[in-house]
Amino acid sequence: MLLALCWMLPASASAASDNDDNDERIVLLGPVVVDQGESTGDIVVGQGDVTVRGDVQGDIIVADGDVTIRGTVTGDVVTFNGKAILGRRAQVGGDIVYAKGQPQRASGATVGGKLEKIDVGDYGGFGSIAYFAFWLAATISVFLLGLLLLLLAPKAADAVAVAAKSSKLGSFLWGLGVFILIPILAALCILTLVGIPLGVGLLLALVPIYALAYTAAAFVVGRLIMSKRGRILAFLVGVIILRVLALIPFVSSLIWFLATVFGLGAMFVAILRARK
Repeated sequence: MLLALCWMLPASASAASDNDDNDERIVLLGPVVVDQGESTGDIVVGQGDVTVRGDVQGDIIVADGDVTIRGTVTGDVVTFNGKAILGRRAQVGGDIVYAKGQPQRASGATVGGKLEKIDVGDYGGFGSIAYFAFWLAATISVFLLGLLLLLLAPKAADAVAVAAKSSKLGSFLWGLGVFILIPILAALCILTLVGIPLGVGLLLALVPIYALAYTAAAFVVGRLIMSKRGRILAFLVGVIILRVLALIPFVSSLIWFLATVFGLGAMFVAILRARK
């Protein structure tokens, strides 16, 4: 899924640049309001309500919050921990997909697609508050780590982004190999008396290595979308995208795996190119 996203992002970015009025709105925390006379592209919100009185040329995806529509949405409306509320003048061109709150539809509202309920469980067995607290702590940690790395080694970050953009499949394959190889190498070292310290050290290093790889993937995703903007802004966009996807319980683990593997491979490819 992440690889597909990375392949599609450049096209999405160019389309957005052709029509500045339809730029996407990606918000981590806080409400989004599209007032009368306003037009925007896709809307993705981590936690916060969305109110549409104008036009949305795309989809609306909200992880935690309600979506109130009194205008037009050309695409789908997806809510996971909230509900969709359609006023009399609401027009939705696509489907309304929800996990918990039953959509409310006033007389006169039109929906071009269908209403579909999905089962996302109860955040993997944890309460929603505990899950969100853990998610928020991880999000802040990723952002601070990435910010520190961008300040200390901005050129290295650029090299990783270039490697990922020019060699997407290669980055993923290298990352998958390294992701699998490190634990195997650590286990083999532990089997020998002499290699126990090295094996334990490799296992302890997995956490910071994977965290660094995930952070690198966030920068890569952001840079693919905002190739001509500042590094920090691009990184922030990438963090928002990955962390909003991480709010979806049944795909959060898959997103983490794909992002970590892709980021790990992009760093490895960048190191190989730097040696040349």
